[in-house]
Amino acid sequence: MRNVVKRILGTIPVLIGVVLLIFIMLRIIPGDPAAMLLGEHVDQATIDRLTEVMGLNRSLPAQFFGYLAGAVRGDLGVSYKYGRPVTEMILEAFPYTVVLALMAAVFAWLLGMAAGVVSAIHQNTLADRLFMGTSLMGVSMPIFMTALLLQYFLAFKVKLFPLTLNGTFASMILPAVALGWNSAGSIARMTRSSLLEVMQADFVDTARAKGLGKRAVILGHALKNAMLPVITMMALQFSSMLSGAVITESIFAIPGIGRLATTAIQNRDMPVLQGTVLFTTVLVIAGNLAADLLYSVLDPRIRKEA
Repeated sequence: MRNVVKRILGTIPVLIGVVLLIFIMLRIIPGDPAAMLLGEHVDQATIDRLTEVMGLNRSLPAQFFGYLAGAVRGDLGVSYKYGRPVTEMILEAFPYTVVLALMAAVFAWLLGMAAGVVSAIHQNTLADRLFMGTSLMGVSMPIFMTALLLQYFLAFKVKLFPLTLNGTFASMILPAVALGWNSAGSIARMTRSSLLEVMQADFVDTARAKGLGKRAVILGHALKNAMLPVITMMALQFSSMLSGAVITESIFAIPGIGRLATTAIQNRDMPVLQGTVLFTTVLVIAGNLAADLLYSVLDPRIRKEA
């Protein structure tokens, strides 16, 4: 429990640093947000009034500490473009990102672990090379390339799936595959290497001495121990999927957190962009913390050292 509290307290400076960094970056970009929102042919008096309403006439330290105080209370400001609370907009978009990340994670975990186990059982065979070559391609190929290829062949040419989100389950399959393909390759390679390493352990030799076959040894004895680093990677990947679905959501027109952030960039809607960045940072930190705690629960050696 003490270690958990220490880790949580250690995230506070990280969050403050992220808020400060995005605050500074948005303020040094050329252009006046009020003038951009009002458009052309607007007199300076109107721009000054909107600047005051938006609170941009205050000093930068006052703006920063005011935003920080509001963020602690869950108030992430009001959108310049839509005039709505940023927290409300994020909570509306978050369910779409959660569903996408869950479907992508399930796809990546099932495919990755299955491919890794098969490759380990059939080490140095054609099946092993085929699975590892495919996983290497998945790790190497950018998400946007995977998404565009899936859209072109399976949605545009073959018409098996909808091209963009239309409210059906089928329309979420291609985005989930595009987002999870890279993670599936990483899990497959990690599962294979971890299994082959565990196969050199003494308890595996004991199982072999009892007359068990290779598959029985792997599935019945080695797999459970080999899954420890894989499960940790899976927890980290899920948090990164929640926070990193920007490209996928943009390509498939999914109104999630990622698309909300890209729209905020286009509109220079600073409160929305700050809110989405802070929210996704919290998700990544929570994922890292969950992965550490999960590893200590699964591995008694780590728990004993802690």
